[in-house]
Amino acid sequence: MKQQNPKPLTEPHAKVSLKPFPILSPVPVVLVSCGGTRPGEKANLITIAWAGTVCSEPPMLSISVRPERHSYELIHASGEFVVNVPSVHQARVTDWCGVVSGRDEDKFSKTGLTPGKSLVVRPPIVQECPLNIECKVRKTVPLGSHVMFVAEIVAVQASKGLMMHSSRLALEQAGLIAYAHGHYYSLGHQIDHFGFSVRKAAKPRPGRVQIPPRKGRRY
Repeated sequence: MKQQNPKPLTEPHAKVSLKPFPILSPVPVVLVSCGGTRPGEKANLITIAWAGTVCSEPPMLSISVRPERHSYELIHASGEFVVNVPSVHQARVTDWCGVVSGRDEDKFSKTGLTPGKSLVVRPPIVQECPLNIECKVRKTVPLGSHVMFVAEIVAVQASKGLMMHSSRLALEQAGLIAYAHGHYYSLGHQIDHFGFSVRKAAKPRPGRVQIPPRKGRRY
């Protein structure tokens, strides 16, 4: 059953204590392509929710992978991967790539996803995903259940249809999905933009008469 619009909490200030667990939500759902860099090696896809931006300059992100996963060795060996950001149209194949091992299946072949040409790194991009972020590993950090690959973003590709005439990347039109506590969600309506809380009202231009808003019916 799809979740309806959230209702106000009846007791917004009442809290309960929970055992510590990775509950930060929502987080991005990404489809990481890796491998295909050595003779006879097939490129693989792994679905990851433990991913995020870690630095602006140089642009960097991180992904965390369990060492027992097939993709871990591929990334560790090549030091390269691509973070493909899927849309709602790739939700089913994204989920499938997260529950099936690349040791047993050729995921590109089974999903019908198209391996595209990367600009800088050797692993392919996923052509169908609206955003492709090419990365080179700069640091490997063992954490416990996961190993974090901290990587520099060396190239970005985006679907041409998302580029506006003003050269703005309109990611709000990409139909992106998020992951929260075991479930996938499509992103909702935009609330506002960064800095809106301190935005000042536009000043009237010289010579322009300010017309008060009309009351009653709107046209």
